[in-house]
Amino acid sequence: MTSHLVDWTPEQFAGVEEQIMTARHNLHETGLFDDQGLLKLFDTHPEYDMDICTMGASTNQHEWRNGDRNGAASETLLQLLYDGRLWINLRNVRTHHAEVRRAVDSMYDQIETKRPGFRAQTRSANLLLSSPGASVPYHLDVPVNMLWHIRGTKRVWVYPPFDTRFSPQEVLEKICADEMTEDAPFEPSFDDHAQVFDVEPGQLLTWPQFTPHRVENTGRGLHISLSTEHKNARAIRRINVHEANLFLRRSFGLPCRSFDVEGSAAHVKQAVIRIVRRWRKLVGHEPEKKNVYPKTFQIDLDSPTGVQLLPDAGEVLTPEEQVAVVA
Repeated sequence: MTSHLVDWTPEQFAGVEEQIMTARHNLHETGLFDDQGLLKLFDTHPEYDMDICTMGASTNQHEWRNGDRNGAASETLLQLLYDGRLWINLRNVRTHHAEVRRAVDSMYDQIETKRPGFRAQTRSANLLLSSPGASVPYHLDVPVNMLWHIRGTKRVWVYPPFDTRFSPQEVLEKICADEMTEDAPFEPSFDDHAQVFDVEPGQLLTWPQFTPHRVENTGRGLHISLSTEHKNARAIRRINVHEANLFLRRSFGLPCRSFDVEGSAAHVKQAVIRIVRRWRKLVGHEPEKKNVYPKTFQIDLDSPTGVQLLPDAGEVLTPEEQVAVVA
């Protein structure tokens, strides 16, 4: 089996999930993600698993929007990525494209082999494509995330994990409960505590679950990263503990604030929230998920920017406004 991991040390294998770390890979040399490969992906990837987004001109303003392809040809999407201000996420590429699935699984399988006790369950992968000058706002991912950079260069700010100064408990709980998007409130002073990485093709950057981070493209041309995500028993329990804390405080006024994932209390909380979810589904009281952006623009080649806001686009809720919403 072809190995896509390059010269990993035992310390790097041991660091996955446990620390902020970098390592090397060779996905950028496979040809899967050159322009012709991207056109093939655009042609065959289902639109229900494609996010086409744009952002404001300033990284200090939260203007992230989700849009509609509007029948645009694959060549048009690729050209707008080069010339515009787009960020496209081909979600679940591991599911939809066999060659990508084989590459992702080979990397995870090798990590599992080299690190006893590590399990990458419920594996998924998203292909992130973005324009020069594009940026991704301060956010955190719910699954364990690994960023395999393939084309272009980008600067990534990674903030201390499991630190409520940068990811307040109420924010984590609402994200885990699907009550808000993965964007989180940000203050410029957070950067004083960040580790900053200038990521190049062939570099992996990864961190523990829920670690806040933000990204700015720094080079010319197209920027591409493969973002793989996985969960295992501990990662799932961590999500369930946060959602259970929120439910138990709201519903019963219990002082549940510990987010420890080990011990009997964590397992009880996980059992509680699983029962609650089943009950909600049984009686038809499942809460509305608010963790996605509605589509508020469409691709429009008659527009100077290549995108056109829809008539009912409205304003974008900032992370602070999302936190303030009482579900």
